[in-house]
Amino acid sequence: MDTDFAIEVKNLTRDFGDFRAVDDLSFQVRRGEIFGFLGPNGAGKSTMIHLLTGLLFPTSGSGKVAGLDLARQAKQIKRQIGYMSQRFSLYEDLTVEENLLFFGGIYGLSPARSRERARELMSRMDLSDRRRDLTRHLAKGLRQRLALASAIIHEPAILFLDEPTSGVDPVSRRKFWDLIYDMADAGVTTLVTSHYLDEDEFCDHLALLYQGRLIALGTPQELKATIGGEILAIYTDRLDEAFEVVRSLPQVVTVAIFGNRLHAATTNLEQTQEMVRQALEARQITIRRLAKVSPTLEDAFIALISRVRGV
Repeated sequence: MDTDFAIEVKNLTRDFGDFRAVDDLSFQVRRGEIFGFLGPNGAGKSTMIHLLTGLLFPTSGSGKVAGLDLARQAKQIKRQIGYMSQRFSLYEDLTVEENLLFFGGIYGLSPARSRERARELMSRMDLSDRRRDLTRHLAKGLRQRLALASAIIHEPAILFLDEPTSGVDPVSRRKFWDLIYDMADAGVTTLVTSHYLDEDEFCDHLALLYQGRLIALGTPQELKATIGGEILAIYTDRLDEAFEVVRSLPQVVTVAIFGNRLHAATTNLEQTQEMVRQALEARQITIRRLAKVSPTLEDAFIALISRVRGV
């Protein structure tokens, strides 16, 4: 396999009895890249992470992580990578510093090196002033940073983050991504799953999973280009009713509710705008504004899933 790639997967499949959680996946992740998995709940994202980190064995297919075989060298893979789960696997009755020293020992660092790395990471994560605080007393954003520090104390070349910012406030999420960028600049390969599509914009490449299958792969801009048209934002006071009206129009490819508005994908914006106006006015649904907007990853996500579903 190519040494330019930190991760290579070919036809990877994982079954749980009669249920196929990961279905014939093939992809590559370049060294130093931030690679994101997105998809609805149950799409296979966490199962894929567990396969790549050696926590699960594949039913079939092959893959390498850091040059190590997924099926035959799972134990070695675990020593070469960092892994941060969505549940922040920290010890609540240990202090910040004690958690770091514990994980340093788990990863085989000497006591002296563990202390050195703990000091470096507490400074880098703005945790030095909390070094003696019990972990259970930390706010979630601080626990998140401590979990990341624990995952990278042994300086892994590849980092796996499974829903790392779930339930964390926006400021802490932004700070967390700044840390990921710093590590990418230092050559660390990062594979991340996230429920926040705005975060997926930060990735170099994205893989969209649906029902265990890979249905799209590319940069954020490439995925947004798959919409194949323009997006009309429709601001109205009766969103649910407007949604049903707009989705029935032949010019509309897909439509979805985005906060206080609808996003309708279309290949003819001007014609669709007039048809939407006529159709909503006929139902006495007030239109506050119609506007062309730039497509988002969520627009691409909805369009790609809709194509697979055939709707």
